Amino acid sequence: QVQLVESGGGLVQAGGSLRLSCAASGRTFTNYRMGWFRQAPGKEREFVASISWGDSSTSYADSVTGRFTISRDNAKNTMYLQMNSLKPEDTATYYCAAKPPSSAKYNYWGQGTQVTVSS
Repeated sequence: QVQLVESGGGLVQAGGSLRLSCAASGRTFTNYRMGWFRQAPGKEREFVASISWGDSSTSYADSVTGRFTISRDNAKNTMYLQMNSLKPEDTATYYCAAKPPSSAKYNYWGQGTQVTVSS
């Protein structure tokens, strides 16, 4: 069974840091693009960052560029999102997702982990 499980969320003050983890199981996700998305109450789910499997090419939303860093450890089937200089507007449920190389969309999603940034 394919499963993605996020962890590392919590409550942090503005300016602080958190590191999210996404553990994958059921398959190796070889050649998959892995991504982080987030959704705040009353807002649409938005893209945060993504990373390729082979060359670790990364992409970031403008709102997090320079503050967040995405990485992955293929041997451990784990992806990370290091979040620094957190702002209250970063408050959201963060989701891990995986996109097969043959798919135009992310097909696999985790249940999400809550990140709350206080002012």
